[in-house]
Amino acid sequence: MTGKIQKFSSLSKILGISFQNNNLIQQAFVHRSFLNETDEVPTSNERLEFLGDSILSFLVSDYLYTHYPNFPEGELTNIRSSMVKTTTLAEISSELSLGQYLMLSKGEEEGGGRQNTSILADTFEALLGAVYLDQGLAKAKSILEKFLFPRLQNIISQKTYKDAKSIFQEIVQEKMKISPVYKVLKESGPDHAKNFKVGVFVNNILHGEGCGKSKQEAEMNAAKTALEKWKK
Repeated sequence: MTGKIQKFSSLSKILGISFQNNNLIQQAFVHRSFLNETDEVPTSNERLEFLGDSILSFLVSDYLYTHYPNFPEGELTNIRSSMVKTTTLAEISSELSLGQYLMLSKGEEEGGGRQNTSILADTFEALLGAVYLDQGLAKAKSILEKFLFPRLQNIISQKTYKDAKSIFQEIVQEKMKISPVYKVLKESGPDHAKNFKVGVFVNNILHGEGCGKSKQEAEMNAAKTALEKWKK
């Protein structure tokens, strides 16, 4: 574990933060699978992830409310969703090279856990939670100001906050006055490398299918497929 703690000095420089409690920061990188192979750490990063998720939502909401006073609630919600979605957080994790610090089981490691978008996104939230406990809310906010908030201009100008699921739902609700329903059609693979196949239904009729390493990713791909069919 000592090597892991020593490496945090480079992460500290990138974030512009001097960690006070390295053991706390280390916990942010303990994936639950690692607990099956060691007695050195008592808990995973899941509690920190839970805390970090709430802090992330609050800070993003506060930023949007303050900087975009003329945006309606519904649009702010969509923009926030785009900012905190798995792919966005995973991109930031990759930018920070958080995957190299992860403590994973052998199976998770072999399954590509260090590049798994869901794990990377969760790790970023766990790190944010750890920074909050170690340094306070202002330091947690400084991370977002440096790595997340600068992405907002492109999100708004390109309207990428309207993802496939949102667009498809708007079309269906406008034309049929109902909402599409997503159902898992198939799950495959071991627990550390699950794959999901999801279908999107309108009036119990299948309009698109999509696959992904998470249900969210599979739902998004199903919506993209449905949109392509509806545009023809």
